[in-house]
Amino acid sequence: MKIYLTAEGKKELEAKLEYLKTVKREEVTKAIGAAREYGDLSENSEYDTAKEAQAQLEAEIMDIEAKLRDSILIDKKNIDTSKVSMGCYVKLFDQDFNEEVEYKIVGSAESNPLKGLISNESPVGLALMNASVGQTVTVQTPMGETKLKVLAIRS
Repeated sequence: MKIYLTAEGKKELEAKLEYLKTVKREEVTKAIGAAREYGDLSENSEYDTAKEAQAQLEAEIMDIEAKLRDSILIDKKNIDTSKVSMGCYVKLFDQDFNEEVEYKIVGSAESNPLKGLISNESPVGLALMNASVGQTVTVQTPMGETKLKVLAIRS
């Protein structure tokens, strides 16, 4: 499965991967070593907890490596601003809340609605894809139906 990343999103994933491989791995290794010193490993809950943390860490590292390996970089120069597409910023008028909002359309690996980063696979992202300025889209959300009017699109 291909994952879309902006240059910023790729840098963030690479930095997180580096942190996990260097700092976090060292912390987990030390925790395992300290837990071993408690003696009998068959009844050592600290050791079990540390080994579980190690397994979770390695799984997260593998996940990030796979995302980076399978990613498609969204090139700012190739963003089509005549319609909503991956990597663009879209200014909207939310008719339910009578307010303007702006989102950046990103891949699911970068999605963070609290920071205005909306996945192209989310209900809002799906509804907005390929919409043009002036168009109103209807979005089915868990809270009900919402209408959003596209005011501007930029890269």
